[in-house]
Amino acid sequence: MPSIKEHTLRVGASTNELERIRHFVADHARDFGFDDHDIHDIQLAVDEACTNVIKHAYQYKTDNQFCVRIGTRGNEMLVSIIDNGKPFDPDAYNMPTTQDQLNQKKRSGYGILLIRKLMDNVEYRKRNSRNEIRMTKKR
Repeated sequence: MPSIKEHTLRVGASTNELERIRHFVADHARDFGFDDHDIHDIQLAVDEACTNVIKHAYQYKTDNQFCVRIGTRGNEMLVSIIDNGKPFDPDAYNMPTTQDQLNQKKRSGYGILLIRKLMDNVEYRKRNSRNEIRMTKKR
């Protein structure tokens, strides 16, 4: 198995960091050879995952930090968001339908669905006090 080259960005749990994260992701995705469409998809998925960490894992407590780790292996780009906040249990999550969202007039709640649609593979891991969402996109 080829080795993984990694780059890590540590940020505060604030939505003010999202633009910095988007640039970090775009720069590495572009260097890896993704086109503008794929770069946008990756940025959007990572943005959604980071927003979920800020909002749900840390409940907007900006004194917390998390990291965005980008790695490449073969023709895959791996993006991990690692935090120490409240864990997310994907088995307990019920994916909302579009009709549910419309009936409830909700503008949010599509993040996980969007992440899964935009990326080739999505995994959630919990190890001790660390939570990780690991997303993969093939070139």
